[in-house]
Amino acid sequence: MNNVDAILQAGLAAVAAVTDLVELEQVKARYLGKSGELTELLKQLGKLPPEERKAAGATINVAKQAFEAAHNARRDALNAQKLEAQLAAEALDVSLPGRGSVGGGLHPVALTLERISGLFRSMGFEVADGPEIETDFYNFQALNIPENHPARAMQDTFYVENGDVLRTHTSPIQARFMENNQPPIKIVAPGRVYRVDSDATHSPMFHQMEGLWVDEGVSFADLKAVVTDFLRRFFERDDLQVRFRPSFFPFTETSAEIDVLDDKGRWLEVGGCGMVHPNVLRIANIDPEIYTGFAFGIGLDRFAMLRYGVNDLRLFFENDLNFLKQFN
Repeated sequence: MNNVDAILQAGLAAVAAVTDLVELEQVKARYLGKSGELTELLKQLGKLPPEERKAAGATINVAKQAFEAAHNARRDALNAQKLEAQLAAEALDVSLPGRGSVGGGLHPVALTLERISGLFRSMGFEVADGPEIETDFYNFQALNIPENHPARAMQDTFYVENGDVLRTHTSPIQARFMENNQPPIKIVAPGRVYRVDSDATHSPMFHQMEGLWVDEGVSFADLKAVVTDFLRRFFERDDLQVRFRPSFFPFTETSAEIDVLDDKGRWLEVGGCGMVHPNVLRIANIDPEIYTGFAFGIGLDRFAMLRYGVNDLRLFFENDLNFLKQFN
């Protein structure tokens, strides 16, 4: 018990010498822990005579309180120093110039889609939409492509659950629209489509736009006029040469491929078209004896490549910022 003051002074000196909170807690444990020096003195009180026990206990408690006060004061001081250092490190100089901001931009395919949609809206077409996961009926049968039809092999289809498919073209939008609307019908249907294909000019996911006009007296001459006018406005060339080559599509009859003549004198295929097959009209409960119509399909990615001079389709989908920022 004669060592109480010496132990307290050593403890106070140790508290004053610490420089971080972890070390401070270690010092506290050395004096007030389960086996701490002041704690051990309290444990020895039971060995003293009763008449000495009270005075000794009071002396030890005073020493303990003095140590705790010194400990708490040092802890508060260290916390204040830590906060001050943190505030200094995180201080902001509001007089510094801002870092600036970089504006984003639309994807080139999105830009092309908006441009083409706007051109067709100006010609009186409505923009329609539909699901990307389609039933076999709307993707094939409603378009005059019955089961085991050889044209199905041309589509390289992704099949999903329940016999549904990832739509191979946006023509199912036309089938759904005709099923729920009576002529006159004048729509374009842009969207993502999917086929099992991938190289410099093909992607397993790409974008198409279908066009459809059904009304009384619609003819192939109307088809040629609409498509030619659109192409000349899109490429901003009034003298653009456009040709229609005979072709085959199961949902149109007569059918044709659409070509344009580029600046180097080469014919480039840019789409397909034709008069809506009577079977397609009948499936949609539209009388082919009264109404006729034409349909056409173009690849939006292909048009984006031609407009922006891109020679590899995969660049559109690699998310390379150095490529995409050119279109901001």
